[in-house]
Amino acid sequence: MENVHLAPETDEDDLYSGFNDYNPAYDTEELENDTGFQQAVRTSHGRRPPVTAKIPSTAVSRPIATGYGSKTSLASSMGRPMTGTIQDGVARPMTAVRAAGFSKAALRGSAFDPLGQSRGPAPPLEAKNEDSPEEKIRQLEKKVNELVEESCIANSCGDLKLALEKAKDAGRKERVLVRQREQVTTPENINLDLTYSVLFNLASQYSANEMYAEALNTYQVIVKNKMFSNAGRLKVNMGNIYLKQRNYSKAIKFYRMALDQIPSVHKEMRIKIMQNIGITFIKTGQYSDAINSFEHIMSMAPNLKAGFNLILSCFAIGDREKMKKAFQKLIAVPLEIDEDDKYISPSDDPHTNLLVEAIKNDHLRQMERERKAMAEKYIMTAAKLIAPVIESSFAVGYNWCVEVVKASQYVELANDLEINKAITYLRQKDFNQAVDTLKMFEKKDSRVKSAAATNLSFLYYLENEFAQASSYADLAVNSDRYNPSALTNKGNTVFANGDYEKAAEFYKEALRNDSSCTEALYNIGLTYKKLNRLDEALDSFLKLHAILRNSAQVLCQIANVYELMEDPNQAIEWLMQLISVVPTDSQALSKLGELYDSEGDKSQAFQYYYESYRYFPSNIEVIEWLGAYYIDTQFCEKAIQYFERASLIHWLLVHFPLSLLTGNYQKALDTYKEIHRKFPENVECLRFLVRLCTDIGLKEVQEYATKLKRLEKMKEMREQRIKSGRDSGGGSRSKREGSAGSDSGQSNSASSKSERLSAKLRALPGTDEPYESSSNKEIDASYVDPLGPQIERPKTAAKKRIDEDDFADEELGDDLLPE
Repeated sequence: MENVHLAPETDEDDLYSGFNDYNPAYDTEELENDTGFQQAVRTSHGRRPPVTAKIPSTAVSRPIATGYGSKTSLASSMGRPMTGTIQDGVARPMTAVRAAGFSKAALRGSAFDPLGQSRGPAPPLEAKNEDSPEEKIRQLEKKVNELVEESCIANSCGDLKLALEKAKDAGRKERVLVRQREQVTTPENINLDLTYSVLFNLASQYSANEMYAEALNTYQVIVKNKMFSNAGRLKVNMGNIYLKQRNYSKAIKFYRMALDQIPSVHKEMRIKIMQNIGITFIKTGQYSDAINSFEHIMSMAPNLKAGFNLILSCFAIGDREKMKKAFQKLIAVPLEIDEDDKYISPSDDPHTNLLVEAIKNDHLRQMERERKAMAEKYIMTAAKLIAPVIESSFAVGYNWCVEVVKASQYVELANDLEINKAITYLRQKDFNQAVDTLKMFEKKDSRVKSAAATNLSFLYYLENEFAQASSYADLAVNSDRYNPSALTNKGNTVFANGDYEKAAEFYKEALRNDSSCTEALYNIGLTYKKLNRLDEALDSFLKLHAILRNSAQVLCQIANVYELMEDPNQAIEWLMQLISVVPTDSQALSKLGELYDSEGDKSQAFQYYYESYRYFPSNIEVIEWLGAYYIDTQFCEKAIQYFERASLIHWLLVHFPLSLLTGNYQKALDTYKEIHRKFPENVECLRFLVRLCTDIGLKEVQEYATKLKRLEKMKEMREQRIKSGRDSGGGSRSKREGSAGSDSGQSNSASSKSERLSAKLRALPGTDEPYESSSNKEIDASYVDPLGPQIERPKTAAKKRIDEDDFADEELGDDLLPE
């Protein structure tokens, strides 16, 4: 019975009991103490004897199984114990392979517990001691890192002041952290990376807040600390600061020190530092050294900015051959962008179409467009800069540039250069050559044809040849229906013919194609005024005012619309904004005086009429109003002076231009002598006398020249006294000039006779200009009324095109390294 083991009294319904019982025979840790195992290892005890041919009978009795499922072992024919039997108190292990974790309950004494629940809950974690020095250091280090991150985030959001405060706070806490760490551990365990990041961020924030001295001191602390690796490259940032301070010699010194400390494997950074050195040389005027720097860059790693700056440097020294070579190097710079064919779907495959649509306007595509636009701008600007100087004439120079561009990857820019050539002809007032150049594009592709036709329409419109202007406007619209400039010019030609409704339709279509087309928006406001749709006109001008905040024309039109709507208060308010933009506009001042006069405010009306008279003393209407005002206020002597001036101006407008334009210099000389006799202190009259006497060869020129010099000196001294009196005196200008008119009349009695005769007299040649007897200048004393019909001529969109194409030829891009 010693081999019979009773099963434990467990619940018969527990189907999974005993599967995880442990057989002590598998306890490998106790093999050293297992006598049976040790004996089997040392001797042949327990080995299976060899099998012989004679197999004895195995008819032995089987053990009787008990009711609990246990069995007695059966002896084999060779006397070997059966597998799984217990012999001498030790259970022999099974020879078959069993599933992991499975064993019979008869051989084990523990229940099935795969989750180890019988062992009870895990012991609680050891409580963290927050008062320990190591924990305090860890928390403080975490706080410093958070402050550095917050400083960087504030800088990226544009809050530079908050970024600097966070950086300073991080620096203070980092110093406390270093002291605490020195007390607890050895100095070798100090976190140098954290110290470096805190100091670097603090220096960057100082530089962003333009506190350059503090930034340089902080950078010096980093650079001089030998424990910081690669700190020498921060001398680039120090050079950037010296460049901002215009200390160019030190900037070059630090750039070169940084260049020496950066290994040659960092090729891109070395190229950028070389570019900064070249730009600094340009700012110091050392163009030869700048050329050497940029040529080195173009030979090692050519880029657009270096090529453009190389052209500028060569232009500064006037070397034609170097300019040509530099332009060819700029043209040869690879763009490194994909072709446009990549973004065109080659088939009707829906998956391919979806992919093309996804990448057609992604960030990479936008970056490619920006890079291409920048390259085209540099090339166009460089061509416009060097074309007039590389050859004997600008036309030959432009032709050379066009040929070079046609042989490069920027073939489409050749047509734009031709258009710029025509615009250069316009600036030189050679309209025939400009027209001939633009007409060459009539058989080109639609985009270039539309641009050329737009400019031709603009030229013919300015010459009042509306039929030709309309013809070329139609050509431009047909070539490119979505060209807002072409639609605006077409609307202008229709406007000139009086068809305002149709003109408004063209302006609306231009705005639908480009909502930022200010010319179309301005012209549609003028069209609505002509159609007496004042509310819509006002809405258009207010929209334009939101785009062009300080446009005098827009402010003037808004005031005029309010005046037409019989709202003088609003008109006065907008005119006040107008004179804040153009305080010397005499017509706006006289309009303000007129509105105040209509409102019954004579004092304010006098103030603005008088200001208008000061800036433009030849306006007869203003002079007559001032004379009538002095009569009403019982100052007849002052009124007589103004009426005499008005009479003289009227006489001069009738007689003097006729004698001058017909070449009757003797009569003009007599007229000037008469004016000088009546107004001996008139400086402009003396200037004309000196010029006429010099041209005719009279001996009186010396006398008039001496009088002119004396009067100019007296005028200068008088202006200085007036200026010093204004600086020391108190009270408002309006009070001084509007108090019954007596004070202003007395203070100006000495200088009233020396006022200018007319606006167009000033337009005649001065003393330092040659007098042209055959001058075809039109002499007209009438002033262009900004509220009158002259300003209502529609703007031409081609004018804007010409201005936009005029780049800043000598603008340098300082490619400073990011800090």
